[in-house]
Amino acid sequence: MIPGLSGGSDSSGSFPCRGTDELLGVMDQVTIINSTLGKALGGASGGYTTGPEPLVSLLRQRARPYLFSNSLPPAVVGCASKALDLLMESNTIVQSMAAKTQRFRSKMEAAGFTVSGASHPICPVMLGDARLASRMADDMLKRGIFVIGFSYPVVPKGKARIRVQISAVHSEEDIDRCVEAFVEVGRLHGALP
Repeated sequence: MIPGLSGGSDSSGSFPCRGTDELLGVMDQVTIINSTLGKALGGASGGYTTGPEPLVSLLRQRARPYLFSNSLPPAVVGCASKALDLLMESNTIVQSMAAKTQRFRSKMEAAGFTVSGASHPICPVMLGDARLASRMADDMLKRGIFVIGFSYPVVPKGKARIRVQISAVHSEEDIDRCVEAFVEVGRLHGALP
C-alpha cells in the first residue's frame, strides 16, 4: 500500500480522494491494488498491480496478459510515474477536480439535464435516445467541445448518453463554456425546453 495518502471532505460534503480505498477509508486494509493507467493518470494505456513481492513474482510468471503483451512504452511509464508523484505530493489536484466536477454537474442539472452518478469526473449526460446523443455530440464538436455519444450496445437500450470527462487542465471558464454549449445544443435538438 502506498503510504501518505490522506483525504478530506470539502465544503460541499463530497470526498475528494485518490482512489476507492481512500474513499472508503480502508487504505490500511488493502494489500493488492489492480488499476489502470487510463483516464485518471493521463489517458494512456495499460495497467498495473501492486502487492506483496511473492504475488508480483507469481503474476510475472503466470498472468496471461503479462506473458502475451508487449511492455508499456517508456513514455507511458514516465508520464504515469510523474502523475503518481504529483498525487502523492499534494491533494490539490484531487480537490480541484472535485470542485470542477461539482461545478459541471450542478450547472448541468440546474439547466435541466440529468447527469448520472455522483461526484465522479466522468459525467454521463443521460438522453435516452441514441440518435439524439449522436447528433448532440456532433453539434458539440462543432462548438469546440469534444464529447462522445454512447448508445446500445455500449450501454443498455434506452440509456443513450453523452459522456463528458472533466480533466485537471479544464478551467472554470472551460466548464462554463461546455455547459453553455450543452444548453444551446440541447434546446436546438429539443432535449431542453
